Amino acid sequence: MEPTDPSPSPPHPRPGGPRNDSLADRTGYAEDFLGPIVPLPLPVRAATETVILPYTHFTVVFRPDRRLAASTAVCIEGAQLVEDVPRDDVWEFDPRLPDEQQTGNDVYRNNSLDRGHLVRRLDPVWGTASVAGRANTDTFHYTNAAPQSDVFNQGKQLWQGLENHLLDHAAEFDRRLTVLTGPVLHESDPPYRGIQVPLRFWKVAAFMQDGALASTAYILDQSPDLSRDAERALAGAKPGAPPPLGPFRTFQVPVSDVAELTELEFGPLPDVDLMPPFRAPEDRWRRLESFDDIVLQN
Repeated sequence: MEPTDPSPSPPHPRPGGPRNDSLADRTGYAEDFLGPIVPLPLPVRAATETVILPYTHFTVVFRPDRRLAASTAVCIEGAQLVEDVPRDDVWEFDPRLPDEQQTGNDVYRNNSLDRGHLVRRLDPVWGTASVAGRANTDTFHYTNAAPQSDVFNQGKQLWQGLENHLLDHAAEFDRRLTVLTGPVLHESDPPYRGIQVPLRFWKVAAFMQDGALASTAYILDQSPDLSRDAERALAGAKPGAPPPLGPFRTFQVPVSDVAELTELEFGPLPDVDLMPPFRAPEDRWRRLESFDDIVLQN
């Protein structure tokens, strides 16, 4: 990856301007939810345009140039989660952005790509029944989705269960959790139907432990197998088919590595990472085979 060119001052994202008032009352992610400030992850390059889109208990930092989110941030109140909110799977465009700037159903139609939730549907679904229901609906905006392979395997299962596992851990201290998630938007991502399909996704969790802020970070990799047969596989792909994607592999990684990969600013989180960044190079990215492999203590 090319070295980061950080700007001396933070970028100036423009707020989304609603075409109607259907989302005008959303307050979004609270940076002080845990007590210590955990800022919204924003690009370090001032030239990277983003639009800030608040929803119920979460916010999306959207990149119109990629038609995908650069990052998302959600507040999870574990003691108030509502588990019986029905899933309706009705995806909608966000009215605060032009439809053509968003990755809609045309990208996901008649292929092997899933609309992968960035903010997991169940994470912001807490509070009163009406608030939880609104949060559930808010997660089904295309701005909160990114294309993922529809293949389900152990790596993807680990990824989808990370928040529950971390909430169980946080239950010993404070059942509040802040989760930051997004795709790794790289210039080399393969093109498909007017977008570029991300090959990696990242997640950074923040919580209070023993009275202090703590963090952990993870990467989900769906890159194709780069063996000597990869070129032959690419050449044999059907015309119009999505790019070949590999099996899901989940890693625990240093928060600083996520910051470098994404060129996003994570505030204090690299300094409170529970996975020491000075691990040996061959063990710096810890491949997760089960939740027992996660490092949650210094």
